[in-house]
Amino acid sequence: MYPVSDRFLKRLAESHQVATRVQLFTTDGRVLDLEHTGGSVTVDRAQAFRRSCTVTSADVSLIPRSPTDQLATYGSRLRVSRGVYYGDGTSELVPLGVFRLDSVEGDVSEGPVTLQGKDLSAIVADDKLFEPYTATGTIVGAVTALIQRSIPDADVISLIVDAPIGSRTFDVEADPWAGAQEIAAAGGAEVYANADGVFVIATLPELLTTPPVWSVEATEGGVYISGNRGMTSDNVKNGWLARGENTAENVPPVQYLAVDTDPNSPTYWGGKFGRRPGFHSSSTLTTLAACTQAANLKLAQAKAPNSSGDFSSLPNPALEPGDVLRVMHPDGTRELHQAASFSVPLDEGGDFPISTISAKEDA
Repeated sequence: MYPVSDRFLKRLAESHQVATRVQLFTTDGRVLDLEHTGGSVTVDRAQAFRRSCTVTSADVSLIPRSPTDQLATYGSRLRVSRGVYYGDGTSELVPLGVFRLDSVEGDVSEGPVTLQGKDLSAIVADDKLFEPYTATGTIVGAVTALIQRSIPDADVISLIVDAPIGSRTFDVEADPWAGAQEIAAAGGAEVYANADGVFVIATLPELLTTPPVWSVEATEGGVYISGNRGMTSDNVKNGWLARGENTAENVPPVQYLAVDTDPNSPTYWGGKFGRRPGFHSSSTLTTLAACTQAANLKLAQAKAPNSSGDFSSLPNPALEPGDVLRVMHPDGTRELHQAASFSVPLDEGGDFPISTISAKEDA
């Protein structure tokens, strides 16, 4: 969760006035505050671009008439924030993302005007390779090089133990953002642009060993609105085979199969669910350790939890995908959930639906 004060979290459960801010970073270096009437920021770790935004405004003068207009879509960026007013003249804002401005449109006479954008990883993805590109060195170095190839001043933070990779040559027209994800997987990690517009290389937190960052409780003064539970086997894998072979460096084939070893899990590898493996292959994987990390990452992303559940609460703009949440339903059932996706509104009120990666009963 994005660092916030205890006062902030307490205020979310109380009646309060929402504070929002949308800033435009123009190509000529100006930073302008935009008047807006609504919108939202969607955060979804399953998407190629983790964050996207929609902002609405009543000001029809924002519609660009030429590439030199204030809101022309050629290179401008948006920074979106949401928080609370405390009623004593102070407020606390939380960043929701830095976005490449992709479109501006609306009725030129009556409005409203709608602005849409994707996080900065879209810049990397759209900068397709126009000549063969070979990634070498270490996980962090290779991922950073791919990102800074498109955004030279990009900040890249690694939260993993760096390790060497086998060389990997990407062909012309390849997606460098997909390449960065492939390389990060060699360390059992993923790479994404966070709420500050910083690129992060990190592993998915473990549900049962990570302390919950927020409680969503169906009690007086709680933030719980509604919830449901269920289970599905669609696209579920209970095993993942990661393989690597690098003939260019004369490295022999190596592989590792990660499986669900929990006999109490509905997707137990040796149980009634059967065997449903997935496969990942990359020349970056040159050691058993690298294959093990990659296989475990893929398994964690694709394995069905003991239970799945989505729920709605009062909005919390500080949440991040992967955050562990403690949820208490109206019947007193307690669960630990791991956030996967949600949409933060830029106006007052409304549900805050949270989809989860997995859920476990909380003793």
